Amino acid sequence: MKLFVSWLLCLLIYSGQPLYADDSQPLYIEISQLPTYSSADQAKAQSIYLYQIQWRIPARFTQANRPLIQLPEDCRSPNRARSGPTAVQQRLYRCDHSLAGRAVTITFSDFNPATSTLVKYHSTNGEQHTRLLKPSERQWQIPEAETPSRIAWDYTVLGVEHILIGFDHLLFLLCLLMIAGSWRRVLVTITGFTVAHSLTLVMSALEWFRLPLAPVEAVIALSIIFLATEIVKDNKQTLTWRYPVAVSSSFGLLHGFGFAAALADIGLPQTELLTGLLFFNIGVEIGQVCFAAVVMALLTLYRKYKMTPQGFAMPMPLFSSYIIGGLAAFWFIERLSGFIPV
Repeated sequence: MKLFVSWLLCLLIYSGQPLYADDSQPLYIEISQLPTYSSADQAKAQSIYLYQIQWRIPARFTQANRPLIQLPEDCRSPNRARSGPTAVQQRLYRCDHSLAGRAVTITFSDFNPATSTLVKYHSTNGEQHTRLLKPSERQWQIPEAETPSRIAWDYTVLGVEHILIGFDHLLFLLCLLMIAGSWRRVLVTITGFTVAHSLTLVMSALEWFRLPLAPVEAVIALSIIFLATEIVKDNKQTLTWRYPVAVSSSFGLLHGFGFAAALADIGLPQTELLTGLLFFNIGVEIGQVCFAAVVMALLTLYRKYKMTPQGFAMPMPLFSSYIIGGLAAFWFIERLSGFIPV
């Protein structure tokens, strides 16, 4: 009986309150750039940017507390907001400058209702950006427009940074340099590695062909162990010592999938995809060449000024190969356990 009375009281209390099925629905804002080529004065048209803004207001918002979307001061709206179905409103704006790289602010006429905001931006060049703002975030800076020069510079820098922090790729390259020896053989070996990993990088980035990342990373570690073992054996008659370009090309195909995984985390540009892919690869090569130049200079100095046979010193390549092999073995076991249950 008490349970029934409690249920009845709850029903009476909440019967007069509106219930909304979209209590968790965010405020939705879509900003679309419109073409301006229809203007009679083409020169003037280039200095005018048209944007259509649509926003959908959740039903729980009251009429007295509507969201206000503020664009930069040079943006003006010749018309009032037009309401559509399901509380969708839209307004046209004319701006003196592009919105790319500038901020859009969302305020409320009364108070902040602590709701998230989903903002979408569409540019006439095909770029699309989406951002979910937290309830505490009331401003979003639209990303800068993609240009070939900007993409070329940014992705070159990203490529250099990736190779310089990719210790497994650097250790593999270091082993190749110690095996190749002379500058001519080093040039041929690096060229083979470059061609091979560029091929699989392009294929994987364009989604023509892909391999699971975890096994690829394990085999990359295994390739370092293989080269370190070859240095320790020091058998100049093996295929690795006689034709290091064959080894660099073969394993380079796998390393390309590793580079592609890093590029996938970064993301390719939307409108300059080939430019981003090309200059990321160029950045990787710049990093490799810089690293190879430093290593070859150090090896040359070592061979010229190394200690005499009476001195006590383990040869640097042999000592280095033990350290490299041990570190690569640790990586191999760690990466193998990531996809093979122990």
